[in-house]
Order: sequence, then structure tokens, then C-alpha cells
Amino acid sequence: LNSSLSKRGTQIAELNSVLSEREKALAEYKARAAQLERIKKRFEQLRSKLNELVNLGLAVKIRNNRMVISLPGDVLFESGKDKLKGKGNDVLKKVAAIIGGDAGLRKRVYQVAGHTDNVELKGGIFMDNWGLSLMRARVVLLYIIDPKKGGLPKTNWSAAGFADTDPIAANTDADGRQSNRRCEIIVVPSAEEMLDLKAIAK
Repeated sequence: LNSSLSKRGTQIAELNSVLSEREKALAEYKARAAQLERIKKRFEQLRSKLNELVNLGLAVKIRNNRMVISLPGDVLFESGKDKLKGKGNDVLKKVAAIIGGDAGLRKRVYQVAGHTDNVELKGGIFMDNWGLSLMRARVVLLYIIDPKKGGLPKTNWSAAGFADTDPIAANTDADGRQSNRRCEIIVVPSAEEMLDLKAIAK
């Protein structure tokens, strides 16, 4: 009887240990679910705030786990140039006004990313597609942070050039190449948002 009771006591202890582990795992799961729900709510608020940009004909989407505002290159610049067109100035003015007019958007961190199609650029002041994409991103950045134009805080902004390394369409026809010629304003996610923005954006 003593042996049986001892064995049963051991089994109960093991079951209690398993139950404790399951309760701990459930608590962690609930905490993660609550965190993802908070992130999802914040993301939906952000997307809602940027809906006005969609109404302007700009694309706001998730790529590579980041929210991206895509600005068509042909709207901003003439082919092979880095000087903003009149319409490009108008578009950036509206983008800056929407971001600057909302305290939550204004304090976010952003990166301007320049992209080209795969038509090789040789020589000239840009030297190659890397130079062109970077200079276009720089021009957009400078407009955004210019106190007399975009007026957004320069400490929250950076610029990068990707040349033709990150296409969003095939470069096999004119329409695809036009889509790839673009500047993107990337909303840099916080450490918490990087958990899985892609999953909650579906």
C-alpha cells in the first residue's frame, strides 16, 4: 500500500508539473495574442490615417514586413532626371501635409527608397542606376525635411538607393519597367511591430 501511494504521489507530482508548464505556456500565448492585437489595432489606425494618400492615387501596402507608400517615379521625375516635376512637388506637398498633420505619423521613423528599372544607365552625372536611385531618394528626402516645403523633422528621415535590385513587376515590358521606376516612403517599424506585421496585415 505504501509503495502504491508513493507511486501515485510521484504521478500526481508529474501531472502537476505538466499542468504548471501548460498554464505557463497558455499565459505566454495569451500575452502574445494581446500584444499582436495591440499591434494590429495600431497598424489599422496607421493605415486609416494614410487612406487619404490612397485617394490621391498612391499605393499604401505591406512589403518585406514594412508599410510602404509608393510614389510613381514618372510622376515625380522626368526619365533619367533627379529634378522634381511640378506634379511631383504637388504630390510630395500633400504627402508631407498628411504625415505632418498627424502627431502619431509625424513622430514615426521613415526611409525614402529610390528604385529604377533594369535598363542600364552608363556615364553622365549619376554614373549608373545606383546613383540615379540614390539621388532621387535624396531629392525626395530634402523636399520632405525642408522647413519651407515638407517641414517634417529631419531626425526621423533617411534615404537609400536600390537601383533595380528590388522590382515589384517584371522588367520585360514598358508597363513593368514603369512600375519599377519609383520612390517609396517606408514606415520603419518599431521593435514590437517587427514581430509579424506581415501576418496581421492580411
